[in-house]
Amino acid sequence: MKILIDTGHGENTPGKRSPDGKFREYLYVREIADQVVAQLRQRGYDAERIVMEFSDVALAERARRVNEVCGRLGTKNVILVSIHCNAAGNGEWMNAKGWSCYTSIGQTKADKLADCFYQVAEEQFAGRKFRKDLTDGDPDWEAGFYMLKKTKCPAVLTENFFMDNKDDVAYLVSPEGRNAVVATHVEAIIKYIQSNE
Repeated sequence: MKILIDTGHGENTPGKRSPDGKFREYLYVREIADQVVAQLRQRGYDAERIVMEFSDVALAERARRVNEVCGRLGTKNVILVSIHCNAAGNGEWMNAKGWSCYTSIGQTKADKLADCFYQVAEEQFAGRKFRKDLTDGDPDWEAGFYMLKKTKCPAVLTENFFMDNKDDVAYLVSPEGRNAVVATHVEAIIKYIQSNE
């Protein structure tokens, strides 16, 4: 299984930071992605980032990179995880908080991947808030996000707490929070792969 890790947004994307400017999503998710890839490789899995640039890479180009790998290896042999941090407002501290995972609209293999993420996240983020949409019987949110609907392999997008909530930001930058975010991604991906063996 080829594991592709996408890091949302770039240093030049407007917004995408905490209201005080100290937390920058592009930098944080790249640090997390590097650790996720490194830990997966240490455990014998084939993982890589699809965006090595610090500037924003167009969604169409990111999807093209994923689909090129799918074309080479076969879609059943590839998964995509896009790592983000959420935001509720327009540059002010807000009250919304919590962790969530998105898939494309409808039932796909990505729903099983998202289920693995929620199961592991509830262990790793014990005591933290979770955002779920149980209307279709599973916890993931469904959305028409470009990277979810334009890529050919099972794909999920994680929203790792809110960059405009003071409590969430404090958790994200703490050693405990960072380790839990990395571990959630690593363990959920492995759980999904092992469940398909």
